Amino acid sequence: MTPDTLPSWPEAAPTLIAVAAGRAPAETVVRGGRVVCVHTREVLEWEVAIARGRFAYVGPDASHCIGPDTRVIDAAGRYVIPGLCDAHMHVESGMLTPAGFCAAVLPHGTTTMFTDPHEIANVMGLAGVRLMHDEARMQPCSMFVQMPSCAPSAPGLETTGHEITPEDVAEAMTWPGIVGLGEMMNFPGVAAGDPKMLAEMAATARAGRTIGGHYASPDLGPAFHAYAAGGPADDHEGTCEADALARVRQGMRSMMRLGSAWYDVESQITAVTERGLDPRNFVLCTDDCMAGTLMNDGHMDRVLRHAIACGCDPLVALQMCTINTASHFGLEREIGSIAPGRRADLILTSDLRDLPVEHVIALGQTVAEGGRLVAECPHLDWPAAARDTVHPGRVLEARDFAVVAEGSQARVRVIGVVENQAPTRALSRDLPVRDGTIEGADDTCHIALVERHRGTGRVVNAFVAGFGYEGPMAMASTVAHDSHHMIVVGTSREDMARAANRLAEVGGGVTFWADGKERALVPLPIAGLMSDAPAAEVAACTDRLGQAMRDAGCTLNNAYMQHSLLALVVIPELRISDLGLVDVTKFELTDLIETP
Repeated sequence: MTPDTLPSWPEAAPTLIAVAAGRAPAETVVRGGRVVCVHTREVLEWEVAIARGRFAYVGPDASHCIGPDTRVIDAAGRYVIPGLCDAHMHVESGMLTPAGFCAAVLPHGTTTMFTDPHEIANVMGLAGVRLMHDEARMQPCSMFVQMPSCAPSAPGLETTGHEITPEDVAEAMTWPGIVGLGEMMNFPGVAAGDPKMLAEMAATARAGRTIGGHYASPDLGPAFHAYAAGGPADDHEGTCEADALARVRQGMRSMMRLGSAWYDVESQITAVTERGLDPRNFVLCTDDCMAGTLMNDGHMDRVLRHAIACGCDPLVALQMCTINTASHFGLEREIGSIAPGRRADLILTSDLRDLPVEHVIALGQTVAEGGRLVAECPHLDWPAAARDTVHPGRVLEARDFAVVAEGSQARVRVIGVVENQAPTRALSRDLPVRDGTIEGADDTCHIALVERHRGTGRVVNAFVAGFGYEGPMAMASTVAHDSHHMIVVGTSREDMARAANRLAEVGGGVTFWADGKERALVPLPIAGLMSDAPAAEVAACTDRLGQAMRDAGCTLNNAYMQHSLLALVVIPELRISDLGLVDVTKFELTDLIETP
């Protein structure tokens, strides 16, 4: 069963009614378990009957639904809970295609995903979004797609491979798997009444879909209120309790994320656990998880366990990644609960706190047992255009990564990495000048943004602090949110050139060099963002990448994610783009070298 073959509720209703009444047999019955009803926060000794990919009967005794060919699953006293929903994520950040991502997360009980493919939109435009949408529709679970809203994310501050227009948004709203507008990252534009942003949101509203939010500013004054008035229905950029309160008090959903690098649940969930606020408008999400996290730690099951460890009642936490998510997207009658007519997505688990995921059913079919995938996740035949997207325009040399200055010392603006958070700090450092070139010192190293979409040969240079690298090294990545040029960070300009040229050679990915040799490579041939290899293989490559980073002195948690966001010019305070250094507190380009 896939979303395209699943009958609608009205189409399935005659069968569902007949099964519930005992006039027709169910395809599957789950007996002997304790059903968690997220509508009422109750645990009930009930049974479940499934037909045509949907729940037909949910009640105390399903024996009348059993026929000679009905598959009966003995829950053996285990809890029967709804399949988990990830309310906000980007498939590309897992370095996997939609098929690879689903294969990785289904054994963890994630049966519904809301994904915003704005990474590939920046590289390939609407055509890339359609490819992601089409592969998502082939999967044995529910992967809803949000139409990206901001490519570029900050017009005038970066150049993307393609732009998204209001006409693109209107067209996408006619596709079957599009559930809304992806995160509206141009929050200054919304607050200022930018016609293009308003047109995209209007097209979404006219289609009756949900407008995703992204307000990455600590300013909760008039600018925030203007943004809320524009229509975004949720926000995942909060990092403290005050942020969560501000969102829900404006009628927005507060999406609290735990990804590979962002740990924002603990600091916000106190609004529910300590203040006692109504939890209905609080939602859990990942935003985002790399393949290594998916393979080693989990997906939404990891987020759910973390929320419980932060003091949240298990049933409330479960609501935050099932029915609350469904309600937010207007899909409460489709997903998010074990109730008649809904898509038959469920998990069998023996413990509501530790949440071992022992059996997973999605769209009425068993897709994972004992942590092992038993369903097929089909791949799209990705076209050649998706595999030829890295065009720096020339072979790069060490001198391309040099910053020229006079004197013996220069005061420069430095991007400061903040561990486990997306924002950076705007720092100032005095760096030595040798032979007319600014050099890194202590924990400050070089960073460069190499244009890779149009072959311009442009390289923008700056400095970054916080990685802790030691010795000659460089790391380059064609994953560079959101414009996805090429980010190169290093202490050696020679290695920076080697790393950049290597990615042009392999068609994209991440490479790490030290002492003139490649120490790790994660090939990402699809749009320079994704691999169609199995998640375990990609995870093994990222594990080698992480070890190479640690060997070079970096001790940050998931430092690769920090690296990949250094060009994200919609999150404060300081970023780099193909146009220069960006002051995100002012949304303007700024000089690298400070004037006295």
